[in-house]
Parts: sequence; structure tokens; C-alpha cells
Amino acid sequence: MSTAAELSTFLRGRRAALRPEDVGLVPYGRTRRVPGLRREELAQLAGVSVAYYTRLEQGQATGASDEVLDAIARALRLRADEHAHLRNLARPRRAPGRPAARPSVASPGARRLVAAMSAVPAVLLDHRYDVLAWNPLGHALLAGHLAADAPERPEERPNTQRLFFLGPRSRELYPRWEEEAQRAVASLRLAVGEHPDDGPLADLIGELGVRSAEFAALWSGHRVRACTSGVKAFRHPVAGALELSFEMLRLPETGGQGLLAFTAEPGSPSEAALGLLAAASGPGGTDGRPVADERIGAIAGPSGGEKY
Repeated sequence: MSTAAELSTFLRGRRAALRPEDVGLVPYGRTRRVPGLRREELAQLAGVSVAYYTRLEQGQATGASDEVLDAIARALRLRADEHAHLRNLARPRRAPGRPAARPSVASPGARRLVAAMSAVPAVLLDHRYDVLAWNPLGHALLAGHLAADAPERPEERPNTQRLFFLGPRSRELYPRWEEEAQRAVASLRLAVGEHPDDGPLADLIGELGVRSAEFAALWSGHRVRACTSGVKAFRHPVAGALELSFEMLRLPETGGQGLLAFTAEPGSPSEAALGLLAAASGPGGTDGRPVADERIGAIAGPSGGEKY
């Protein structure tokens, strides 16, 4: 994965999204041959030379100062997360020797925190969106057809991005699939900028790009967004329709791990549905297996053991 190519695509995409009138410039009278701002117009707004900006956009300039990157971010009207992405691409942090990536490890404290959040679905993710831990509600909400202890085995860990784009139940679970797809790709783009030398992350993106036409199309748009909060709609096979708020809380000094938790509006139908899911995912039946796993398995058929 070339950081220079990523930077070039990002800058060209953001420049093309702006019109001269959006930034207070008077368009030239003749027909414009390129969408959005020209390079010289962007350079003028940022207060840098056209030659330098051209080298930067082509991935040929290194060591851009904070002042220059801040000026370009202002000229492009970048949000804070896009601004951070620009810095990551323009000045990538490279590990010496590019050591082999190791499976992420969740701290005992983070595991206990997830387990203690028994009233809400909670999932611990690493920067690749591998599931490091989940509580019973988080497991039942997102992937009850998978083994509950799958996150404990690095070679079998579910990946929420792979589940979303390649899992057979994704479009049933997410009624607003297209909206969720845009959010998923935008957040994954941000992770790439933060971890440019991560081999497994690059492999994941390559796999999704080959196996999912929707992912490939969205990835080419180079949208970036830190999806730390919002609302997700679900159509769950056990609990029915839910609309849940989510918060992604980044854990410091973990290399990008985050705690994803979902809540329902008090007194809402979604809160009642979440209660139903909690009851279904708890111990039940004479054999002690979670009821939710049995019901989801009955709906999904015998292929519930696939790894995603």
C-alpha cells in the first residue's frame, strides 16, 4: 500500500469536490476542463507555490511543515478527522525494518470492562476491526451465528469489516446497508493513514476490494471520517427492528483499540427489543446454550460456522 499514492488520491479527490465559488474565487470565463479547483487555485488559497503543491499532490514532496499542511487543510475545508488523515499521509510514521505484525492483545482491564457492561452490547476492536472481546449482548447483536469464544483464538477472530461486506447476513441485519457501507469504508480509510505499514490491514483491504464490488467502488472515493458516534439501524432475527446509538471510545496506549458500545433511547421500542435480545442471549434451555444462538442458527441454516 503506497502512502504517496494514498496522499495523491486524497488531495485530488478533495480538490475536485470544491468549486471556485465555494471558496470565494471568481471562476474563469472559459469552460473548465477539470472538476473542482485547479491546482493553482488551491495553491493560491493555501499560500504555497504551485510547484510545491503539485509535488505534494504527486507524492513527491516530503517533510511538509505543520504550517503548510494546516494551510492546505483550511483551503480544502477539511474536517478535523480529514486534517489528521492528511498529516498521517504527508508524514507517515514508519517502523524501522517493518517488523512482522502480531495479533492484537486486549488488556485484562479492557476485557473486564467489556464483561462488566452487561446491560448494553459492547465489543472491543483493534485498529483492523478484529474483535478482541465482546459481551453476550454484543455477540448476540452483531454475530450470534458465530462461536462466542471466537475472539479468544487469533486465527478465528471475527472482523467486523469482513462480516459487513462479505457476510451472508449483513444485508438482512442492516436495513440501511448503503449508509453503513459508506461509514465503514470512511473509518477504514482513516485506519490506513494511521497504520501505513500494517500488512494484515493491507491484506484485508485487498481482500475486500477483490471480493466486494461495493467496497471497491466506495474505496475509490477516498472518503475519510472518524465514526466515533451516531445511530445504527438493525433488523435482528431475534429482537426485530432496533435503532441504537453507538459510541466508539478509543483506549489510550493500545495501538488503536476501541470500545464500541450501543444504547437505546429509554422507553423506546428499541429498548424493549434490546431487552428481548438480552433475555434470549442469556443462559436458557436444559443444555445451557444461549437461546439466541439456537434461534439464529435455526433462521440462518447450517452454515453458521463460517469465519468472518
